[in-house]
Amino acid sequence: MSETPDEIYFECPDCDDITIHDVLKGKMGKSSMDATIRCQDCNLVRTTTVQFPKKIEVKIVISDGAISERTTMIIEDDDLLKIGDEFHMDDGHQVKITGLELKQGRRADKARATEITTIWAIQFDMIDVKISINDDRKTYSKSVLSSPDDEFTVGDILSFDDMDCLIHSIKIPERMVRRGSVEARNITRVYGKYRRRTYAVLDLE
Repeated sequence: MSETPDEIYFECPDCDDITIHDVLKGKMGKSSMDATIRCQDCNLVRTTTVQFPKKIEVKIVISDGAISERTTMIIEDDDLLKIGDEFHMDDGHQVKITGLELKQGRRADKARATEITTIWAIQFDMIDVKISINDDRKTYSKSVLSSPDDEFTVGDILSFDDMDCLIHSIKIPERMVRRGSVEARNITRVYGKYRRRTYAVLDLE
């Protein structure tokens, strides 16, 4: 028999939300717990039966460039998954969901775990952030290999082997950002102005 937890996430009828509850008293069963619980937000105390989610195995296809790997992962049957979700596999690699396949081959943007037959995902440890640099005559295409958490800031300078780039705007799916910072995971493209590379002059005397 499992040990009674001190706290659980559970739906509170007064808060109309899932909140943290203190377990004041509990008796564990095979897949449930009869417990007296108290909501930490509104202090409502009640006795109820808490059903614990079951673990299920789901197929997942992970793409890394032109290479795809088929494997499985364990999730809880009440999990709600959606395109764009990020998570870590057991081997430590970070992935991002790009598609969900349901029964009869249907596709969905989001679904409960029990509805899903295959998760499609991409390797998301490092991503290529596309950069467009303009010098008033032509536009140069560059890219920067970044962690999804890395931030790009309007006004910052990016340095490449043959030029520098002053960031003047950042495109995200919803709009163009002209001030502030954006995490790499949210960037569609970075736009910058060409800056001539300056080299320090050595004094040989």
